[in-house]
Amino acid sequence: MASQPAPNLLQDQKLGILLLLLSILAFTLMDATAKYLAPRYDTVQIVWVRYTVNLLIVLALVGRGLPRVLRSNAPLVQALRGLAQLASVMLFFASLAYIGLAEATAIMDTNPVLITLFAALFLGERIGPRRIMGIGAALVGALIIIRPGSGVFHPAALLPLIGAFTFAAGAILTRLARVDGTMTSILWTAMIGAGLTSAAVPFFWTPVAAGDLWAFALVGMLGTLSQVLLIRAFALAEAGMIAPFVYTGLLWASLWGWLFWGVLPDRWTVMGALIIAGAGLYVWTREARAMKGQE
Repeated sequence: MASQPAPNLLQDQKLGILLLLLSILAFTLMDATAKYLAPRYDTVQIVWVRYTVNLLIVLALVGRGLPRVLRSNAPLVQALRGLAQLASVMLFFASLAYIGLAEATAIMDTNPVLITLFAALFLGERIGPRRIMGIGAALVGALIIIRPGSGVFHPAALLPLIGAFTFAAGAILTRLARVDGTMTSILWTAMIGAGLTSAAVPFFWTPVAAGDLWAFALVGMLGTLSQVLLIRAFALAEAGMIAPFVYTGLLWASLWGWLFWGVLPDRWTVMGALIIAGAGLYVWTREARAMKGQE
């Protein structure tokens, strides 16, 4: 008889899925706010605010427990994780000044299948030829959206694709950082992001208009909330199991693009997004069956 997952494991998977869904909602709202700011402020400045507000919130929450929370059992993993997440945010935010939110999100959403690939390479999670085909299909979907060599191709479309790789690397490092508490991981991420961008932001600073203060604050708060939910989700559940639910971001990004800018994705973006989502969901079904002992 095929072995069945333990009840606690199933409960963790369900909670991980819920937390990831909420995280993606917060992420897309943050991205939409960043796109609102992008025409007037440099990416470095927006990302600096995102991480600095994040750090201030975390420091206020931990208070006198800072020395304990700061102590990590895997400092190298935390440092690499912070760098990977900073890179993905920088790359994605930079693309928003040139391409639509839905297009950037669709390309970035190749990361779930990349997470599956990285989980097999670095965490020992199983992968087979059909899952490799799913990974290849997702990358084909991204190329359809980017359309290299076409008259509508913009080099900025490559930024979220590279960001998808760094995001996947960060997700795998999050799994490896489970030896630390959630707040420790958030603190390290905020410190690395705020520290590195603080060194660069004086060279890119533009005075902030009073009418934009709310947007900068919202970017920081949503960034903190999304990180808390994301870290907890990947700590609870298998990376390959919950990653495909990242595709709900496509729906949110399309909705925000329509509501705030009156822009809907074109047919190529829709086609590519469907291929990416279909590939990811196929990989997810294989992961789900494997967990139930059917493979």
